[in-house]
Amino acid sequence: MWRAILIGMLAVLLTACSALPNPNVVEKAIALQLSQTQAELEAELAEPNMVPPNFSVSHVKISERQPLTISDLKSYRVRGTYDVAIAYPDHRVVQRKNPFEVYVQQQLESKVWRLAQLKRTETGDERWVTSLLQ
Repeated sequence: MWRAILIGMLAVLLTACSALPNPNVVEKAIALQLSQTQAELEAELAEPNMVPPNFSVSHVKISERQPLTISDLKSYRVRGTYDVAIAYPDHRVVQRKNPFEVYVQQQLESKVWRLAQLKRTETGDERWVTSLLQ
């Protein structure tokens, strides 16, 4: 009996200590990607009176976490779905079960995560660029 309890407690501790990106981390990564895309669109359109819509990400469902290494740090490719609510000045739109794929990188402190994005340089090479998730 004590052995089963001890094994159960050990399993819980190991699960709690494993630093997998949780839905909250992934939600922040998706929101940051959406914000960056929105800023790029605003810059391209260059409309002086344009009011960008507000949005909120929710109901993140993770279907896959694939471990990998980016710049010698533990990272994950995460896939799944999310809902987003977009508030325009005159109406609100909710999109459900949007598919996503994000790359997140865990910092050495283990509590800090960064969004990792593969970007093409001016020379045509690809390199990872990371942004802090707050």
